[in-house]
Amino acid sequence: MELAINPWSIPIAAVAALVIGAVWYNPKVFGNAWMRESGMTEEKMKGGNMAKIFGLALLFAALLAVLLMQFTNHQWGAMGMIGGDPALAKPSFDGFMADYGNAFRTFKHGALHGTIFGVLGALPILGTNALFERKSAKYIFINAGYWILTLAVMGALLCGL
Repeated sequence: MELAINPWSIPIAAVAALVIGAVWYNPKVFGNAWMRESGMTEEKMKGGNMAKIFGLALLFAALLAVLLMQFTNHQWGAMGMIGGDPALAKPSFDGFMADYGNAFRTFKHGALHGTIFGVLGALPILGTNALFERKSAKYIFINAGYWILTLAVMGALLCGL
């Protein structure tokens, strides 16, 4: 038995990151506070190549979704223990996957693991960078809050679709 995943879950999760960002960093939500805390100006915002920025942001979100899938779908661990090729597995693997192949594959479970990944992964990385960049706690919480929410939604989609 192979691990069944929805082939659209990674691109959907990646696009979700951009959609959440559009709302989160909107001036009516946290956009103005983020601009103030990051030192971003309207002039700097207009100076970037938006196609390149959004294209790379989408690529990075897809890469993150691939990594996050390893944390949200526990069945990847079983696949790793057999080297990734079910044809090489012992007969007990088929029995295990028949019993547990779809265990914990829910939106709720994925959201939990995405949130944990955000708190224990994104927050320390962003926080450390921000400390050395001499950014404020508000800056850390705005950006980490975005990633914690985004990873929760991405995890839900990756695990539940």
